[in-house]
Amino acid sequence: DVANADGSETYVYFDKATENFGYYFNHPQVASPINSLCTWAFGQGYTTENPKTKVILEHISGNGKETFNQIIWNHAAVKLMNGDSFIEIVKKDGVIINLINISPERVKVVFVGSRIKRYEVWNGGKWVKKNLRQIFHSMNKKIGDQTHGTSIIQSNKNVNDAMIEAFEDERIIKHRDKALGVVYYKTNNEGKIAYANTQIKKAVQDGDMVGLPEDTAKIEPYPSKSSEERQNWLTYVESLGYQTGGVPRSIATSDGASEISGISGHLIFENIYAKEQLDMENELWNQLAIRIKFTRPPSLAPKTQESQTANTGTTNIQEGE
Repeated sequence: DVANADGSETYVYFDKATENFGYYFNHPQVASPINSLCTWAFGQGYTTENPKTKVILEHISGNGKETFNQIIWNHAAVKLMNGDSFIEIVKKDGVIINLINISPERVKVVFVGSRIKRYEVWNGGKWVKKNLRQIFHSMNKKIGDQTHGTSIIQSNKNVNDAMIEAFEDERIIKHRDKALGVVYYKTNNEGKIAYANTQIKKAVQDGDMVGLPEDTAKIEPYPSKSSEERQNWLTYVESLGYQTGGVPRSIATSDGASEISGISGHLIFENIYAKEQLDMENELWNQLAIRIKFTRPPSLAPKTQESQTANTGTTNIQEGE
């Protein structure tokens, strides 16, 4: 946060936005929990009882090729990864005719005390002032008297870095496994060693045989820890990335998930994505006077209760399952 010269206003910038986008675009392990949460919360459409609202939202086109659902999905994803997200509200004769996503690194939020006074948007040459009725603004998990929301990418940075590092380490080791191993030569002649190395390298690249005089060299595998130990660590930090991102891993993939853990994950997740929907519904009503209800995905709770009742002597998930 930065104050102006006389201290009457405080400016909030989002200088971590490009770093957050870098994590999201370059590392699918980081993007997957965000995508999953937004898709579950906002990927099933919406309903409204107001015919006028229905017509307005059906004609929202964003950049000209978008739908209202796509704009909200985008808005929610940026909110999670950056902490704050913004949409420009375009009106004609007091009626909303369009909503356009604004990338947060181009936005400055101006506070007076603890209240937002206005917004300013960088257009490439200058800051353009916008009043509160021209910007739709969402904050992710604002804590205390923060002037901004919480980025899950920044709050999970250590976990994200460990997950990325584990993947890169395994990738390097797997690539190294293409080589035959370590060659021990029975000569100190640098010319002969360089020639032999060239022949071995070419043979590995071509998938061909390599021929050397008998008793001139000994090839042994690279010394390394077991693959199982590395895979266990990789799986652990990946699961931790989902967990700290607020999404059970079973939501994005069934790989490695038992039936019980999958059901439990879905039941836990229902409250998480339902909160995202409720927050967005309330924000749309409070800031835009748009009353809609996002469609909830089918719940597993009734089916789980039926299955438990059908199992004789079983009324809940047993300890250790």
